[in-house]
Amino acid sequence: MLRPAYREDTPRILERYITDTVEHSGAKGIVLGLSGGLDSCTVLILCAKALGPKRVRCLHLPTSSTPREERRDAEAVAKKAKVELEVIPIDSAVESLGKVLGGSDAGLKGNVKARVRMIVLYHYARKHNLLVVGTGNKSELLTGYFTKFGDGASDFNPLGDLYKTQVRELAMAIGVPSGIVKKPPTAALWKGQTDESELGISYDMLDRILLGIELGMDDKAIADAAEAPLAEVVRIRGMNASTVHKRRMGLIPKLGTRTVGNDWRE
Repeated sequence: MLRPAYREDTPRILERYITDTVEHSGAKGIVLGLSGGLDSCTVLILCAKALGPKRVRCLHLPTSSTPREERRDAEAVAKKAKVELEVIPIDSAVESLGKVLGGSDAGLKGNVKARVRMIVLYHYARKHNLLVVGTGNKSELLTGYFTKFGDGASDFNPLGDLYKTQVRELAMAIGVPSGIVKKPPTAALWKGQTDESELGISYDMLDRILLGIELGMDDKAIADAAEAPLAEVVRIRGMNASTVHKRRMGLIPKLGTRTVGNDWRE
């Protein structure tokens, strides 16, 4: 069956990537938003191993919809990594913006929460000369399952080329508690929200389909190799195509010899 393969040298590669990125930037270390979920806990442990606990800061940014167990898991993993966890509730900021923006749609509120969290993280990073590390995975990036300029914003993103199923294997390899690895993924943007219910598909099947798209296979071939309904392959390809704008910076018309976002290579 078609499925993303996990490389055993992934932890070593990512730890070296984290170290090199921070050293080349001149920053003192990193800050990340630690939700208590699989992705952020995995990134925290990687960063603590790569940089040492004293160069890693993590913020838990709960709202009234954040389950208590998320804070419990965040505290447990921070303690395991020997990193201090700072808790900053953001309800008041979200409510103030809600009054300005109006509306009560859950999706709108979810986007506001994600963007408020990134404001807090970047303020903290500037104050302490740190880089903001992202926690998004390849499955989320390729389906646009993130808030633009919210949880999708970061200075660098260690998990960005790993599908969710690969992140699970990485997490187990580096010692993320099994309870965190196995619990249903959620951004906790509203009560009862889970990733797979919103996406309408399990991560196991989603990743098999996305790998087929990555490899340039046609829809029928993907459906056969991934053991997925053809209609689901078509739907996921559509999600990937319609969210291109979320994966790149705003387009700039080319007028000069080299253009930012086009052929200006940093």
